[in-house]
Amino acid sequence: MASKRANAAGDEQPKLSPSGLPVREIPGSYGVPFFSPLRDRLDYFYFQGAEEYFRSRIAKHGGATVLRVNMPPGPFLSGDSRVVAVLDARSFRVLLDDSRVDKDGTLDGTFMPSLALFGGHRPLAFLDGADPRHAALKRVMIRLAAARMHHVAPAFGVAFAATFDAVEAELASCAGAASEFNKHNMRHMLDFTCAALFGGKPPSKAIGDGAAAKAYKWLAFQLHPLASKAIRPWLLEELLLHTFRLPPFLVRRDYAELTAYFADVAAGVLDDAEKQAEADDPGAAAVPVPRDELLHNLVFLAIFNAYGGYKIFLPHVVKWLARSGPELHARLAAEVRAVVPRPGTTITLSDVEKMPLVKSFVWETLRMNPPVEFQYGRARRDTVVESHDAAYEVKKGELLFGYQPLATRDERVFGHRGREFVPDRFAACSDDDERRRLLEHVVWSNGPETGAATEGNKQCPGKDAVVAVGRLMVAELFRRYDTFVATVEESPVEPVVTFTSLTRAAAASSAAAAGDHDSVVVVKP
Repeated sequence: MASKRANAAGDEQPKLSPSGLPVREIPGSYGVPFFSPLRDRLDYFYFQGAEEYFRSRIAKHGGATVLRVNMPPGPFLSGDSRVVAVLDARSFRVLLDDSRVDKDGTLDGTFMPSLALFGGHRPLAFLDGADPRHAALKRVMIRLAAARMHHVAPAFGVAFAATFDAVEAELASCAGAASEFNKHNMRHMLDFTCAALFGGKPPSKAIGDGAAAKAYKWLAFQLHPLASKAIRPWLLEELLLHTFRLPPFLVRRDYAELTAYFADVAAGVLDDAEKQAEADDPGAAAVPVPRDELLHNLVFLAIFNAYGGYKIFLPHVVKWLARSGPELHARLAAEVRAVVPRPGTTITLSDVEKMPLVKSFVWETLRMNPPVEFQYGRARRDTVVESHDAAYEVKKGELLFGYQPLATRDERVFGHRGREFVPDRFAACSDDDERRRLLEHVVWSNGPETGAATEGNKQCPGKDAVVAVGRLMVAELFRRYDTFVATVEESPVEPVVTFTSLTRAAAASSAAAAGDHDSVVVVKP
């Protein structure tokens, strides 16, 4: 009898995934409805912070990186806070597989902003890749990005000069002065975005100096349920930002003014899209996009996707430069000036392509601090999600969530220094295959860095422009300056970077004295 029982037990084989990993039940719990999501929101925003919120739960469940957790905003803004979190590089890949996840309405996770904020239309970013309207809209965005790519470098050069002329003026204003980069970046990046995408009069001229504030206000009305540490004390922030939706009518006038501006500067894009829809083959034009809907999508593309992204991304670039110090500054300056020796000339996209350390620095910034930290998608069918050590069954309709900084800092992919900023990580690769392997896990654009946006996938159509802007920022900085000193204050959305000194390059100082720049920097001790 004992022998038969032993044989029966031996016949019971553990369930394995297609890759041979043991299939386990997803650990974690959603707790008590209402009360547990509310407590978890407080942990996430105030008591732990996002990264510790996840790391503490990974530790609690023995290192498992696929977990059941609640995600903000929770009560009273979200009907269902429950997600399956994928928190390592391997399991995160499920969110990039459009055949396995549906991304309809999941951009902001467990809540959806009012369509009144978008002129009554659902923007492209909220559509699933299988939606016919997605292909029709994204076709326009891909063509626009390709057609305007050659405007990126000259437009950025203008914005960079305006930004750092203003920074230098503040530093030179009095002894001990400092200059916050973020406020200048906020203003001039909106002008840059519109110049690069559409040309024409910049919003600071067409709308006025308040254009960037209007754009930021519109973004805030969409994303306030996910904001934290914007208002003090936190109890007041909970009441004002996390208890009810801010009514769209409060931003209606600002949005109307922004929309009128884009209707003017993007008129050529709208006209071309209508003509192209008529010229495309019948299958491609099966779902025509009304002009008004396309206009509101262009507003979303310019302000939410592009401007909002640069507003977050560039302070991170400058943050890591500030923390890297003068030794790396000297290496970057030498590389930049070897390619672009003369001040006053425009740095081109082909120029920065010849700068391996600059390229590596920007990829490393996007790896460590992706502009959008979250990805969501709903399982299209019952599926098995594999982490490095186990596999987990996810049911159709469950909402999957990925916290990208944990995935892109995974030490199982990026080695024992995966959680550190290594400026030359991608330049120091032994060969192109190793570099490509690492870049496949740099997924800030809703796809691998080695991939490309298509009409049917969810990868960002402006991916190449974002990378180019990061490279141009580093190249312009070290063409103009030898080094700089800045303080960094971390915050939930973007770090606040404040310059305390800028040291002009000798050639740049001579050019400034000759009149190529409005001011010569004063070096602060």
